[in-house]
Amino acid sequence: MLLNKHTLDNGLRIVHAEDKSTQMVTLNVLYKVGSRNESPEHTGFAHLFEHLMFGGSVNIPNYDNPLQLACGDNNAFTTFDYTNYYLTLPAVNVETGFWLESDRMLSLAFTPESLEVQRKVVMEEFKQHYLTPPYGDLQHLMSALAYKVHPYRWPTIGLELSHIANVQMDEVKDFFFRFYAPNNAILSVVGNISFDETVRLAEKWFGKVPRRNICTATIPQEPEQTEQRRLTVKRMVPNDVLYMTFPIVGVMHPDFHCCDMISDILSIGRSCRLNRHLVEERHLFTELDAFVIPHLDPGQLSIIGSPAEGVNIEDAEAAVWEELENLCQNGVSDEEIEKVKNKFETNFMRERSQRQKLATQLAFYEMLGDAEWIDKEIDEYRSITKERFMSVCRNVLQKQKANVLHYLSSAKDCPREEEQ
Repeated sequence: MLLNKHTLDNGLRIVHAEDKSTQMVTLNVLYKVGSRNESPEHTGFAHLFEHLMFGGSVNIPNYDNPLQLACGDNNAFTTFDYTNYYLTLPAVNVETGFWLESDRMLSLAFTPESLEVQRKVVMEEFKQHYLTPPYGDLQHLMSALAYKVHPYRWPTIGLELSHIANVQMDEVKDFFFRFYAPNNAILSVVGNISFDETVRLAEKWFGKVPRRNICTATIPQEPEQTEQRRLTVKRMVPNDVLYMTFPIVGVMHPDFHCCDMISDILSIGRSCRLNRHLVEERHLFTELDAFVIPHLDPGQLSIIGSPAEGVNIEDAEAAVWEELENLCQNGVSDEEIEKVKNKFETNFMRERSQRQKLATQLAFYEMLGDAEWIDKEIDEYRSITKERFMSVCRNVLQKQKANVLHYLSSAKDCPREEEQ
């Protein structure tokens, strides 16, 4: 894949990949700000801004109407480490996309009406997904258990509902001008548009957006975990849940792919170890999954599952430990290693074939250091040897490094809430 790059005088980095097989173009704008950049007293701001960015900008009172008239669509998402916006529209209308994205990078409208509307939307989302539904507080509980210092200790939605409920306009403006700037953003453009035209339109629409002083506050790093942490809670839910995590390295560390492979060996596909042994053969769980999230700073390898009816959660946990110990002691077969490598390559190439996902990936890799690293991912994954895999596996899957949450149905007797 041929990639082109350009940086505007105001610091906006541009990554371009032309695709003449389509009549569409995707623009992706990644801002290097996520929930990791929030203070414990003011959480949920990064996610709030994901919504505020659609509430009208200084010269465009309604973002969606012009895009719909140009036959385009859009979406956005917030992570712990960055916030991402993307739109897709016909190539003949591509300038509309540059106009829309540049104007909201220049400045939001900052109207009381927009703030109130989006505040209510985010608060309702908090209630619907994290407060009222069964298992809604799982992520809050586990994040607080696994992290004691780092901002990863709260989800992107925020630590408390009150933080969004009490947000003031001056705080909103301050957050915007500290992080939403061309020199803190990456624009990736994928589709039927030449590099010269991309640069021309970027210079025309983004070139006059002023460079800003980006907040460079030091993010507290999580100390190494040396003791197991446990939490048992009782909730009005239909079934128990076992949630376990283990500290791992950040996405830029050479061992991250090994950690990802551990989760794949454990849970990807019906023939994976956890599903085959604990769901299908022993019927101890109704479902069981393992995964990692590519954090910039050290993250977690997670295992989460629902014990089957009549299975004690302590027995279910013991069975998971048996599988982890068997993996660490007896290793993996050549067949298992090759299978997960093939699946990784298949999934990775499938995502690259989708224009919007490719645009998002290019911006993400450019944030990490170089968009061209995208072409090295498969080779990095395939280069993992059994010896290297086992070394990382034994270092990660240690009992003294585990965080274990027993999330119990109220139909069972247990302490109200107890952390060990």
